[in-house]
Amino acid sequence: MDIAGIVKGHQTKSTAAGKMASRKGWKLSDSLQKKITEYAREDAAENVYMGKKFLSLRKSEVAKVAPDRAALMGKLNQDMADMKKIREADERWLCILFGEPYEAEFQSEGMGSAIHVYDGNGDEILTYTAGVGWHEKESKAETEVHGALKAAYYDAFRAARKEINSEVAGMKVQGGFDARA
Repeated sequence: MDIAGIVKGHQTKSTAAGKMASRKGWKLSDSLQKKITEYAREDAAENVYMGKKFLSLRKSEVAKVAPDRAALMGKLNQDMADMKKIREADERWLCILFGEPYEAEFQSEGMGSAIHVYDGNGDEILTYTAGVGWHEKESKAETEVHGALKAAYYDAFRAARKEINSEVAGMKVQGGFDARA
């Protein structure tokens, strides 16, 4: 235990294997790209950006790389009644408590007690502070998946709107009718 009251510090794992483990092998597959394009076309036709179907798809895809925060919170909530036991925990006990690749940092002095939970890449994914409770933080893997999905959707939506607008312009020329007049 050091002077600041931090019992267990996290150690950042910067290996490529650690990064791949956190992403759980997620990639933007061709079938997923097709589904995003389909949803973007439907949304473009309805003049809605990021409709319910896409948002649901994005949520389910991000969940594939997200840590099981609920299980981590539940396990910690079970053991928080006996903080002395947690303060005395060694690295092996923490691995058993959280499972690989999670690590925790416990703060018990200073401005108040807090628990910080990190994933295998050293990203803080959960924080607990007395009086506030649990606060979830997005991991880098989750941010990457969000970004990839949003970029794919944006490109597909933009292409669909361009196609729709060119069809409308073509109808104006063919019919000789100018809607602006």
